[in-house]
Amino acid sequence: MISKQESGRRAKAAALFDKIDALLVTKPENVRYLTGFTGSNGMLLLLRDGSATLFTDPRYTVQSKQQTDCEIVIAKGTLTKAVLKAFTKSGARNIGFEQDHLNVAQFEALKKGLTLGLELVGVSGLIENLRMAKDEGEIALIRASVIANSQALENALGRLEIGMTEAEFAAEIDYANRKLGAEGLAFDTIVAAGVRAALPHAHPGPAVIGPGMLLIDMGVFHNGYASDMTRMVHLGEPTEQYREAYAAVLEAQLAAIDAVKPGAGVVGVDKAAREVLKSHGFDKAFVHSTGHGLGLEIHENPRIGRKGKGKLETGMAITIEPGVYLEGWGGIRIEDTVLVTSTGCEILTPTSKALRVVS
Repeated sequence: MISKQESGRRAKAAALFDKIDALLVTKPENVRYLTGFTGSNGMLLLLRDGSATLFTDPRYTVQSKQQTDCEIVIAKGTLTKAVLKAFTKSGARNIGFEQDHLNVAQFEALKKGLTLGLELVGVSGLIENLRMAKDEGEIALIRASVIANSQALENALGRLEIGMTEAEFAAEIDYANRKLGAEGLAFDTIVAAGVRAALPHAHPGPAVIGPGMLLIDMGVFHNGYASDMTRMVHLGEPTEQYREAYAAVLEAQLAAIDAVKPGAGVVGVDKAAREVLKSHGFDKAFVHSTGHGLGLEIHENPRIGRKGKGKLETGMAITIEPGVYLEGWGGIRIEDTVLVTSTGCEILTPTSKALRVVS
């Protein structure tokens, strides 16, 4: 279904052109953001006046008409050949391209076919920076994705049993999400039992679940927008060490969330979590960033970490996910999706963060 918001986004993007007359957009998520087109093969030529042409192949003849209000070119050969013809007709002299996303073969084909007087100019992050602050429609879609993802966890936990393998329970989670309308996984679901919870990005396998700790990190796409959540479950009575570590991670996560507001530096949000973990002696056990942006991709700017750049803005959707990981013992991570609001932030994830014990 065609919407009107994409034309406004194209106008905003064109207004940011610097030293270029046009921009060739090739990153699929950026093409979708500017056009609504969800096909797997598409390029967008955006001109300084905000006009745009979408290039795709015959498989998407009907779909492209249904999804976008741009001019559409159905290429009979490669998209690069069709784009080159459009370069010449556009009157543009300096043509930007997404240097982080155009592959070498495509770049060489464009460079070789350029008409005399035309120049390719590498551009980085222009559309991604626009995508950081979400509009009301995007926020609604992210909220719906987060709520469905949380419900899927509750549904899957009803089938959790000691003796299941990690892979079996991951399949239960994925099935529950699909039943609730997920288009696909935002990343491979993480289910890590016992000592394997010390692996922040463990791949679920034949390891048997319980008794003991279980780390679950899950996220999906609904209507193109991502969700991301991590929760811990303990099968059987937790040890005092587990309770203390869980309390420390939760305190760190809440401290970072409390630091989220418009104008806050991302480094400061990360530091808030680290200072708490340091006070509990876990600073060296926190081995990744505190969070990241999400939207049409599961990992977007800004990065909430020691080396992150910039400040938070109203409309950003980010994760807050500190953790501790101890080899030979296990690990604990707690993660919410959080929306930056005009007055602070809103935790979108409805799932309780109270220590959960499954008998």
